[in-house]
Amino acid sequence: MMFQKLSVLTGTLACAASLATAIDISVKSTGGNITNGHQYGFLHEDINNSGDGGLYAELIRNRAFQISDRFPATLDAWHSVNGARLSLKNLSPPLSDALVTSMNVAAAQSQGEVGFRNDGYWGMNVEAKKKYSGSFWVRGAYSGEFTASLQSNTTGETFGSVKVKSRSSSNEWVEHDFELTPSKDAPNSNNTFSLTFEASGAAEGSLDFNLISLFPPTFKGRKNGMRVDIAEALEELHPTLFRIPGGNMLEGLTNRSWWDWKDTLGPLKNRPGFSGVWGYQQTNGLGLMEYLEFAEDLGMELVLGVFDGLSLNGDITPQDQLQQFVDDALDQIEFIRGPADSKWGSVRAELGHPEPWKLEYVEIGNEDWLAGAPRGWETFKQYRFPMFLDAINKAYPDIQVISSGSTYDGYDIPQPGAGDYHVYATPDTLVAEYNKFDNVKTPHIIGEMAAIHPNGGTGWNGPQQPFPWWGGAVGEAVSLIGYERNQDRIIGAAYAPIIRNMNRWQWAITMIQFTADTVTRSTSWYIWELMAAHPMTETLPATSQFDPLYYVAGKNDKTGGHIFKVAVYNSTEGADVPVKLSFEGVKPGTTGELTILTGPVNPYGSNDPRTGVNVVKTDKTTIRAGRDGSFEFALPNLSVAVLDTSPAKSRRWNRVAGRKS
Repeated sequence: MMFQKLSVLTGTLACAASLATAIDISVKSTGGNITNGHQYGFLHEDINNSGDGGLYAELIRNRAFQISDRFPATLDAWHSVNGARLSLKNLSPPLSDALVTSMNVAAAQSQGEVGFRNDGYWGMNVEAKKKYSGSFWVRGAYSGEFTASLQSNTTGETFGSVKVKSRSSSNEWVEHDFELTPSKDAPNSNNTFSLTFEASGAAEGSLDFNLISLFPPTFKGRKNGMRVDIAEALEELHPTLFRIPGGNMLEGLTNRSWWDWKDTLGPLKNRPGFSGVWGYQQTNGLGLMEYLEFAEDLGMELVLGVFDGLSLNGDITPQDQLQQFVDDALDQIEFIRGPADSKWGSVRAELGHPEPWKLEYVEIGNEDWLAGAPRGWETFKQYRFPMFLDAINKAYPDIQVISSGSTYDGYDIPQPGAGDYHVYATPDTLVAEYNKFDNVKTPHIIGEMAAIHPNGGTGWNGPQQPFPWWGGAVGEAVSLIGYERNQDRIIGAAYAPIIRNMNRWQWAITMIQFTADTVTRSTSWYIWELMAAHPMTETLPATSQFDPLYYVAGKNDKTGGHIFKVAVYNSTEGADVPVKLSFEGVKPGTTGELTILTGPVNPYGSNDPRTGVNVVKTDKTTIRAGRDGSFEFALPNLSVAVLDTSPAKSRRWNRVAGRKS
């Protein structure tokens, strides 16, 4: 199926409706399905530097010279200032058992300012009058002051600096904290952080440094928190589901290096490096507590992935050794939702959150049908999933345990388990799957989805599109509407991956792209935002006349409103599609807000972060039901629309109140 060109939305709606026979859609007032209210969300794992150097607000790259099974300690991102000699050392004692390698800074001369600088994750955004919070650990006798500053990497101009009085000692590691407020904005993000000291004050001619950190103001003011502009772009999606921590990251490279949640707790100096599965070392700074706090701040419910004994290289934990991972999952659940006086709930309380978090969804592993197939999938069905399902449901009967595969992966999932369906596909495929779950009785989450390949292309044998494109986003909308039609069994849909750093990535298609000082919302972002902004409490039966119109209707008992979500995909000759819509019980004269999203004439148009141009057009109008109670309007080809009769301020009923700034 090929895309047709979009028709132009310029006052032709009434004309189109008069020239063609409208699709007449009647919606019943009863007989639908109760929804769970959690239809939309996203998966986060650290891919594309979406965690370190992305959502996680830390500005310093390679801040603690961490090591892991796959990655050695390096001086990546560190540079000498005024001829200082930089080298890595494993001192005794180290800063901690987790951070054993530090950077020695030796002066090349006996006097003058020497030190080092860090160019961050491909630059740093420097803004005037904003408070940057920093710290560093030092070992070595030094009398004097350190100078911390933010500078241009091209001109050397200093935008802000602060003096930090030394408290260092020759025999111990001492932490130094500081706050830095730039006096002016940097003209671009090509900036560095530098730390210098007077060479004559260093008793032995050198000092040792570790865990050098700098944070800008963070989202909701969280310590060790999230980058504001990226977090805001995610918050504006109205997400209600948050699937963590992956994804491949959960599995790890081997059965010795999975994402161990216990390594991500507590002070940063006690967190070892993690062997990232996407080609780079991870800091574990964005850990389980940070994920939980972020979910709280955005009012999202968790879909928690737990390690199940299968890693990306195909390592499979034998049945007689699996209990340790089952127990670990139970510990993790207790950490999240156990009372403050329980073993792991008390650890959570000590870390500053005595109140339990809500947790109703736990997924066992990730894509077990893929890693180590076929044996990995066979052992998942034979003993790994049953052992987790049984143990978790015995301890927590209210938790929905989810398989890492679906019924479409050849698994008759034992009750009361649910499935996880992943789909990365062409728009045509997503449209063809509109009714995929109409007759599936087992509950499912759509744990990962996106349009990534063009129609008629080479699929997985070729590259992804460079960015989400309009026609692909409309294809996603059709599948999303199909999932909403089955909300009594579909837990929710999660976009994945969610974020991409434009300086280093492994997966091109993401909902949001960013650099050190920019954030771009893709075409898919606008589709998902519109769909999530209008939750239903109940779907309602409607007359069915699908293709090119794909739709779902329902109501919101919390607001008293009626809702109609619709996408037009490849209408005949690209013509507008007139619609006559009536809801049983809706009186003549009732008003509703009609929001229509359209894209560029070229359906392969995208929101390219290099240009900053948004190709998505949003039209909002108030329309009124006629004398027969019907709403009449026309929709362009390749458009997505929502009609909602709810009061605008009352629509977000299904989102838990987040933390205030």
